[in-house]
Amino acid sequence: MIVKVPQLPWYGDTELELVFPDLWEVVTCKMAGQDAPKLNENRIQAAFLNPIGTPRISKLAKNKKEVVILFDDMSRPTEVAELVPYVLRELAAGGIKDENIRFIATIGCHGAMKLMDFVKKLGPDIPRRFRVYNHNPYENCTYLGETSLGTPVSVNSEVMSCDLKIAIGSILPHPMAGFGGGGKAILPGVSSIDTISINHMNLIGHSKPTREKPQGIRDSSVGWGSLNDNALRIDVDEAAKMAGLDVIVNAVVNLRRDTIGLFVGGPVVAFTEGVKLARKVYATERPEEPDIVVANCYAKANEGSLAVPPANRLLKGQGGDLVLICNIPEGQICHYLYRSFGKNIGGRGWVPSKKPSNVNRMIVLGPYVDRVGLDWIGPPESVTVVNSWTEIVNILEDRHGNDTRVAVIPDATIQYFPGLWRDD
Repeated sequence: MIVKVPQLPWYGDTELELVFPDLWEVVTCKMAGQDAPKLNENRIQAAFLNPIGTPRISKLAKNKKEVVILFDDMSRPTEVAELVPYVLRELAAGGIKDENIRFIATIGCHGAMKLMDFVKKLGPDIPRRFRVYNHNPYENCTYLGETSLGTPVSVNSEVMSCDLKIAIGSILPHPMAGFGGGGKAILPGVSSIDTISINHMNLIGHSKPTREKPQGIRDSSVGWGSLNDNALRIDVDEAAKMAGLDVIVNAVVNLRRDTIGLFVGGPVVAFTEGVKLARKVYATERPEEPDIVVANCYAKANEGSLAVPPANRLLKGQGGDLVLICNIPEGQICHYLYRSFGKNIGGRGWVPSKKPSNVNRMIVLGPYVDRVGLDWIGPPESVTVVNSWTEIVNILEDRHGNDTRVAVIPDATIQYFPGLWRDD
């Protein structure tokens, strides 16, 4: 039995063959839009010609002086380079010159991008032709006031110096905001560390949005696919409005990271329309109580920790084994809020990771996981790192017989299992 899963996003985008014993029952949990066709140029152009809830970018650009194009980093699958030319043509039609355009990466609390990353995301010409900056969450942010939930909002000062703000990104299932995309380009994308930490940490204590911020209780409105009364998302949308985000260009993608849906327009209305498609595309049928879950990480391979909660919830009631694959040479992303930065210290949101109680053995396929990268996936002393798939199967066969049931998730970082969490 052979199952192929995607690997190495931004580094060749190849496939990995997983060979299982013939007598095992192996189910591949395909998302509904896994093989949906890529949009052609005409359909991409149509999205720009018919924006949702706003005039065309070319019309918005009239009489504007400074423009910022926000774009997501290597932890997101968006093929930004394919979309940028359409934005630039709209801006040129509106009379905007190159020297009045800058690009800023919406890295939030992630580590800074390098030139090689800018080239992968934007294409080789953009960093030579335009100013391309990283966001710095610790410096040069402008205070804009508080949201209705009491979050103090400070946003990148270069972004705030611009009178036309455009954000390019993807709509993807998100463990707290329900779905990423839309106003998340502002919060956390280009917000200060204080704004991000309050939004990400304090607000998840709400059962319903209020100004009180109790700590330590996960909000029932926060979770994968949940948007109804989601405190974090309400905060995000308000922050984006305060910052004056004008237009989003948001993609929905298939398993190969191809853009299969594109939503251009107002940050809330276009995002809302995009989520309707996203729910269908990423939806995945829940497997029947597997003994082993193999969770491949692809679109967000450098955020392998995202795959652990959905994967362990799929295991049979009495528990089973979890295998995680996050093949990306850069390893796990630097995260200044949630990663460790010493044996006993970390970012404001860091807590030592724990192995889920229903996971008997946790195995990670190497070689692209170092010890420190491993510690936000699971406790290093409780996780076995193995550098070949054959060796992993040998380990699994030691405890599992011929009647073993296996579920393979082709991309556990973006697949959405309706009903696994509260969802709308």
